[in-house]
Amino acid sequence: MVIGGGHNGLTAAAYLARAGAKVVVLERRPFVGGACITEEPWPGFRINTYAYLAGMLSGQVIEELGLARHGYRTIPHDPEGFVPFPDGRSLSFWADTARTQKEIAQFSRHDAEAYPRYLRHWAEILKLLEPILGGNPPSLRELAERFRGPEYERLLRDLVLRSAEDFLSEWFESEELKAALGFSACVGAFTSPRRPGTAYVLVHNSVTQLGGRAGAWGFVVGGMGRTTEALARAAQAFGAEIRTGVGVRSLQVQGGRVTGVETADGRRIESRVVASGVDIKRTLLALAPPDTVPKEVLRQLRGFKTYATTLKFNAALRRLPKFTAKPEVPGPHHQASVTIGPSLDYLDRAYAMAAVGHLSDPPFAEILFQSAADPSVAPPGHHTMTCSVKYAPRELVGTSWADHRAAAAELVLSTLEEYAPDIREVVEQAQLVTPEDIETILGMTGGSCFHGDLTPDQMFSLRPFPGASDYRLPIPGLYLCGSSAHPGGGVTGVPGRNAAQVMLADLHQTPGSGPR
Repeated sequence: MVIGGGHNGLTAAAYLARAGAKVVVLERRPFVGGACITEEPWPGFRINTYAYLAGMLSGQVIEELGLARHGYRTIPHDPEGFVPFPDGRSLSFWADTARTQKEIAQFSRHDAEAYPRYLRHWAEILKLLEPILGGNPPSLRELAERFRGPEYERLLRDLVLRSAEDFLSEWFESEELKAALGFSACVGAFTSPRRPGTAYVLVHNSVTQLGGRAGAWGFVVGGMGRTTEALARAAQAFGAEIRTGVGVRSLQVQGGRVTGVETADGRRIESRVVASGVDIKRTLLALAPPDTVPKEVLRQLRGFKTYATTLKFNAALRRLPKFTAKPEVPGPHHQASVTIGPSLDYLDRAYAMAAVGHLSDPPFAEILFQSAADPSVAPPGHHTMTCSVKYAPRELVGTSWADHRAAAAELVLSTLEEYAPDIREVVEQAQLVTPEDIETILGMTGGSCFHGDLTPDQMFSLRPFPGASDYRLPIPGLYLCGSSAHPGGGVTGVPGRNAAQVMLADLHQTPGSGPR
């Protein structure tokens, strides 16, 4: 049995069913997808309500589950990124390195020359880390053994102990370039790019591949929901059963072992093993009977950070906005990931405000116009926009998200207006999704779509806590297949794939049929 029909739960179910196990997926909402869905809040406009970028989904998952046969297709970004600055300049990152160098040269000739060397160094880092992030979590000793020798020891120091700013400053002098590259260090981690450990976050969010191009991001044709639709079809094709509208109230434990679940309507469903796709805190604090979780585990759960939250401003547009830095409409930059974060100072201030309970002002945001590359998501002549605002705390000081909703929407619009003055003219409809909404609607503790911050102290054998990093939870028969498990958040499918393999290995050692 799998609790939760998000992308990892569906991945786990598909692998279990492919191996011949009898599998049922229980999803509380009327449809599968979790945070990886595409909805139509206004007729003809397909909006990525929560997750919004493709690139992290494991190539093994795509190939082994045959997702292309089930409708999964992607469009890589090119340019990959576009960063406008308040002075009217901008920086675009292209698949063509030479073209990107010309962009960088307007800020620093030194940095333009250093950029290819940086990319080669980056490729070596990713080559080293990709199998670690795609496989089972290594222990800290095993991790250290992979980084033997002075050069690799320096690299391990950079990733685990240094800040993103320190790491980037060894390569570049331009504050604009460091900000453009460093914003990834703030995604999935509630911290400043100037704090130790954020160099690792920068790397974690760069282990991507799309269209055969390493480090690339892009769109899923038709919206992110096509990902989980394809995963659901794959799971069902292998024989898995998916039940929607069936919430789980609690885990059933007898003789110290999980024996099934009780649903929200009071039914009991038996199962030899259960995989939970919901976050670790909800799994053990809300679903497990209190007396079944060891006190030491409860202590560690209290320290597990779920602060990395997001505010989403989604909109239907009558046309694409005109950026001061790039007046062309439509232009190649509309197909890129657009970042509003012109300096590391800006990002640091945004974090500092959120750390004391305020929505960052001005906000740090990432904007996508999927319709510019994929017209299928909007009516002819119209467009979609999704704006992901980082550093939006779950709890606000002196107010609530219900009371602050209108002010938050206004803050996003006024900030975008500084870079695209006609933004208010082009927005036809808008939707604001707060961290409180994410927690309430999706059931994610603290509104964390990553199921826990992606900082080094919560990664590898430390995720979600020592002793549970192998996807086996302290209650026998219970497994963790969601993003609280290694390698963490993002639409990767890796926790689901790895958990299924561990479950199958355990089941082969015991008599009886496969899991339900």
